[in-house]
Amino acid sequence: AYERRFPTCPLIPMFVASDTVSEYKSEDESIHVIERRCKLDIDAPRLLKKIAGVDYVYFVQKNSLNRRERTLHIEAYNETFSNRVIINEHCSYTVHPDNEDWTCFEQSASLDIKSFFGFESTVEKIAMKQYTSNIKKGKEIIEYYLKQLEEEGITFVPRWTPPVACQLESSTSHARRPVSPAITIPDSATKEGLSNKEILNTSSSPVEPTAGTPDDKLDADYIKRYLGDLTPMQESCLIRLRQWLQETHKGKIPKDEHILRFLRARDFNIDKAREILCQSLTWRKQHQVDYILDTWNPPQVLQDYYAGGWHHHDKDGRPLYVLRLGQMDTKGLVRALGEEALLRYVLSINEEGLRRCEENTKVFGRPISSWTCLVDLEGLNMRHLWRPGVKALLRIIEVVEANYPETLGRLLILRAPRVFPVLWTLVSPFIDDNTRKKFLIYAGNDYQGPGGLLDYIDKEIIPDFLGGECMCEVPEGGLVPKSLYRTAEELENEDIKLWTETIYQSASVFKGAPHEVLIQIVDASSVITWDFDVCKGDIVFNIFHSKRAPQPPKKDSLGAHSITSPGGNNVQLIDKVWQLGRDYSMVESPLICKEGESVQGSHVTRWPGFYILQWKFHSMPACATTNLPRVDDVLASLQVSSHKCKVMYYTEVIGSEDFRGSMTSLESSHSGFSQLSAATTSSSQSHSSSMISR
Repeated sequence: AYERRFPTCPLIPMFVASDTVSEYKSEDESIHVIERRCKLDIDAPRLLKKIAGVDYVYFVQKNSLNRRERTLHIEAYNETFSNRVIINEHCSYTVHPDNEDWTCFEQSASLDIKSFFGFESTVEKIAMKQYTSNIKKGKEIIEYYLKQLEEEGITFVPRWTPPVACQLESSTSHARRPVSPAITIPDSATKEGLSNKEILNTSSSPVEPTAGTPDDKLDADYIKRYLGDLTPMQESCLIRLRQWLQETHKGKIPKDEHILRFLRARDFNIDKAREILCQSLTWRKQHQVDYILDTWNPPQVLQDYYAGGWHHHDKDGRPLYVLRLGQMDTKGLVRALGEEALLRYVLSINEEGLRRCEENTKVFGRPISSWTCLVDLEGLNMRHLWRPGVKALLRIIEVVEANYPETLGRLLILRAPRVFPVLWTLVSPFIDDNTRKKFLIYAGNDYQGPGGLLDYIDKEIIPDFLGGECMCEVPEGGLVPKSLYRTAEELENEDIKLWTETIYQSASVFKGAPHEVLIQIVDASSVITWDFDVCKGDIVFNIFHSKRAPQPPKKDSLGAHSITSPGGNNVQLIDKVWQLGRDYSMVESPLICKEGESVQGSHVTRWPGFYILQWKFHSMPACATTNLPRVDDVLASLQVSSHKCKVMYYTEVIGSEDFRGSMTSLESSHSGFSQLSAATTSSSQSHSSSMISR
């Protein structure tokens, strides 16, 4: 069907003609490679064509068909203006690894405009427009030719088989090989379609088994045991999203169960699921959520007065969390701890819930990916509607909804009083529709009747305060003593401390006062690695080298800037009398980083000495034709209060022989997660594909 679009295709008006440049066929007819020169009539302004001096653009396309492996790879690049513009495109048709009746199609392309008579931006827009329209039309064209083949009676093409002579030759060559020691080939390897060579390589070295998480294939037993019922399409979405994460994500890859939660939350729309998952992974890394259970101990106030805790499991095997909200002094907890401490405690509860789901999956032998929450509202009154307390509750709901989708299996709300509708009106707009469907609300003692608590929880584990026989160890709550209340300043400092008690350090960057970190290198060819998040404002990241050590930093409060405030430290190492090029040198090109971006990278040192990592305030450039700033620049500068930026960073020095990173320059150090929805950058370099938009 694909070959039918040549030498020209009426469904692609811009595709005028094509000529065969070269063609190769293997003796056994398993390989067929054909190279064509294609003539395109690009939809571009007439003036641009006149300036460029061309009416048509020529591309070279190479199609490689491998009947043995059942793949078709298509490569294309531009011949016209190749010294000014570089375009590369790659497409592939392959057999789906899990269903031989399906065909996988992947497409990616890159565009690099070096110069084009001052029309770089225009050319970029034209190229992206043409490429986007081609992607949309690609499926329509292939379906058109498939239908054409069916009308001609061609509905099946027999699979390629090697000629008899080749089979005999292959069998005799096998007979002459030395006998290898017997090895055990796992079933998953043969199901995944690995070649003999790959199986031998896999078996020759010991590999740590991953508990129930195959890399390339989801077999039926694994799905049934750990994931639950999945349609073939849902399974395909999971495999594609996981593979994309493995190829692009530099940090910890979430487990299949967690990826599946985000897919379910977006009805298996892979683009939407990828967007929220990437935002969540960036958030988890920035706040070190993966380590919260191991590194953070809740304050004693929470342990004494937060009336919530885990209590056995429901009839479906889900972990059961009991919250006696009516007995909890929300105002007292907020005044004593602050919003951030409460949020962190709720996050630790959710992390514990994920851990318990994994444990229950092992205990009950079936997938359990969510928990049940029982909320007792006995005692709820107007004091629970204290505005800062409701504000804190809404923020907690917002964070949990964004980062723990599909973790709530059922919410049982018991003994709802008359004031509950008021609270529900405030809270419900912030709760996802799918989550709201899981709410069951009982007024008074209705939970004791038919359709009540006994339908969901075994009688033996109903808590004693609800009339059951099981002693519940959840704290009873009560009023928080006012002696434990904290001032707003104390709470603000404590909030900052909460989010900086990690391997990451926090720093403030001001206009005229960059933050600098000194790293001494003894052995050349060491590797300096960094990982930082731009929490506020825009910054410029630099790396410098000096043969002599800078003077120890002075404790300088810089007056109004309050450099030494708990909001983040600020250290300046480069002396004002130092001159660039004489006293120190720049070893990498400056990198502009926008607010919200996550940046990772590394630098291989060429000389011993002192290296300085610098985060510098990025000033908006003025308009090129006038000294006056643009309106957009003024508005942007107003958003950065007091010309202050904030970064959270982590650096490490490792020997080159131990380095396993893939990034060796600043240009490759941007994380894809922070720019998934970003517009095309002004550097006239664009990358586009059907899998990721950047």
